[in-house]
Amino acid sequence: MTLYVFSLISSLLLLFWSANRFVDGAAKVSTYFKMSPLFVGMFVIGFGTSAPELFVSTISSYLGQDNIALGNAYGSNIVNIALILGITAIIKPIKVLSSILRKELLILLVVTAISAYLLLDLKLSRVDASILLLIFVLFIYYAIKESRKKEEDTFSIGIESSLDQKQGSIKLSLFKLISGLVILIISSRLFSWASVSLAKSLGVSDVIIGFTIVAIGTSLPELISSIVAAIKGESDLAFGNIIGSNLFNTLAVVSASGLIKPLTVSNEILTRDVSAMCGITLILFVFGIGIKSEGRINRVEGVALILFYLGYSGYLISANL
Repeated sequence: MTLYVFSLISSLLLLFWSANRFVDGAAKVSTYFKMSPLFVGMFVIGFGTSAPELFVSTISSYLGQDNIALGNAYGSNIVNIALILGITAIIKPIKVLSSILRKELLILLVVTAISAYLLLDLKLSRVDASILLLIFVLFIYYAIKESRKKEEDTFSIGIESSLDQKQGSIKLSLFKLISGLVILIISSRLFSWASVSLAKSLGVSDVIIGFTIVAIGTSLPELISSIVAAIKGESDLAFGNIIGSNLFNTLAVVSASGLIKPLTVSNEILTRDVSAMCGITLILFVFGIGIKSEGRINRVEGVALILFYLGYSGYLISANL
């Protein structure tokens, strides 16, 4: 068991390091080729931090670990909103001033509902995965279209300021991008193996492992980047990071896993875990849009989000003991 724990910790550290290297390289390559700051922000800042989820879920799918593959993607969505945004809001209340993020928030709610609907037959077939992939492609088209608009927005201004600090040679950037990608693949394989092996040795359900340890572990890039953004007062970046990450998890990560091999969805995952993801996404939508005031997550709401996560995790653990 010591070997499994050591492998889990070391692979998690490698995941975090390689994801940061991969994202940094991608950002520098993108700015070198003069891509729009908004487009880069949507994919590098939001999607880039979900690289660990992508590789862990796809490798888990390939190995036939369906619960790990789905639990990682959907569990990360719950962690991102309930735990990470909760912690971020406690550090510094989040104001959602960006019109772009408000649109993406609505898209996330719709995409989450579609994803849940496709799982009602307790399967994620290749057809279902292809539908999610098509939606992802359409979202990319939307992002490109939005990035070409010249209107000022707090989110795009914050991204442009952040990208201005990313300078370096194209050769070094490409090396970081490629080496980060290779190490991501290797560390993801090791992380997946260690998680399942540890779960079996302890007699713990892989559902718990997928929705807790793996989900939290692969969400560390989102946690760190959101906290840093909040401390700097860049609340739109912190909020945008989570929305982008959840969109990527729901569309790209799940579709990639389903295309590799059709996945079987247990009734418990659908009725309990997918329902929890839909519920917390709806709560985030209400907070972010704002009913009678501007969209925001204050400290009280941040505490409520964390309590939601603790309650959900406690129920999950007790139900699988």
